Amino acid sequence: MRSRLVRGGGGASGLLVIDAETGKRVCTRAPARQRPLASNMKLFTTATALARLGAESKITTLLKTDGGIDRNGVLHGSLYLVGAGDPTLGTPSFYRRFLGGLGTNIFQLKRQVREAGIKSVTGRLYADDSVFDRRRGVADSGYATSSEIGPLSGLSLNSGYSTASAYSFATDPALTAAGTLGLALRQAGVSISPTIALATAPPFSTELARVESPPLSAIVNTTNVYSDNFFAEMLIKLIGARFGGAGTTASGAKVVQAFARGHESGVHAVDGSGLTRSNRASPAQVVGLLRSMRDTDVGDEFIQDLALTGQEGTVADRMHGTAAYGRCRTKTGTISAVSNLSGYCFNRSGRVMIFSILMGSVRDLSLAHLEQDLIAAEVASY
Repeated sequence: MRSRLVRGGGGASGLLVIDAETGKRVCTRAPARQRPLASNMKLFTTATALARLGAESKITTLLKTDGGIDRNGVLHGSLYLVGAGDPTLGTPSFYRRFLGGLGTNIFQLKRQVREAGIKSVTGRLYADDSVFDRRRGVADSGYATSSEIGPLSGLSLNSGYSTASAYSFATDPALTAAGTLGLALRQAGVSISPTIALATAPPFSTELARVESPPLSAIVNTTNVYSDNFFAEMLIKLIGARFGGAGTTASGAKVVQAFARGHESGVHAVDGSGLTRSNRASPAQVVGLLRSMRDTDVGDEFIQDLALTGQEGTVADRMHGTAAYGRCRTKTGTISAVSNLSGYCFNRSGRVMIFSILMGSVRDLSLAHLEQDLIAAEVASY
């Protein structure tokens, strides 16, 4: 395994393989040296999210009002679309096309407004994105929107795209979401000003309608299986908002680091997705997290939310014809000169093996994948 590791990833690579039950080390190479995680960072983000928030938890987007409805169906006041950091909020045409049907239908709010008997609104529609800060990206892009990830916002629609066709990113995701809802309301016969603006819902405002996200387990599944950077970055801000005192990447990263330390691991977290090169951990730390997660209440869910080799997501076309085919749950990770693969293998012998391959000086990505797949096959045969 060690020779394959160096052939595929160069000298700046590390490896650790253990027996999950006993913790016995089967193969190692520089297991304690931290290396760039790339998308293996998502293992830490999603483990923290599942454990802290709960697999069945949902994220609620609210439509609130500061007014009242008279007998003629006139709402004397304004509407506030209040985001809570749901990465799946969108239109059915978008999430059915791009997210395999995983989404929160913003148009359900329109139906609830009509059911409340509202025919017109004297005020306007405001977008409240205050649950998160307004940094649109991560350190890798100077916290601005990049080609790798849609703009981050506490109130985002269609993964940050400006339209359901996913042609370009929105300038202001919250205004795009509110604008989409406002147009839908007018098309449904509700008279409301087309002028929208950013504002925080007043403390005295009341709930008029709500939509809930799919369970967190489904969001984590998409994050890991398809390595969705937008989902991962929204999750780390959500973790920060719920447990770190602020809806920022930095606050979420501190919570993730603390979680790792409490679960036989450690990580230097800078963002949630791994886009920034300074996200680092060692193979021993990755393996420690994976082993510890098996003993948590969400352990089974966490494992099932990783891509099945040869069949799903980023490893759908890999490991066919090897002992690892259909027997390992894995997370890939790729940035410039870095290629990683970590996860669990469930062997015919009955053993459960945990491994982490962190290749830090890759010159040929295809060769790196080939050697990783052969290492995984050996792990699955042990």
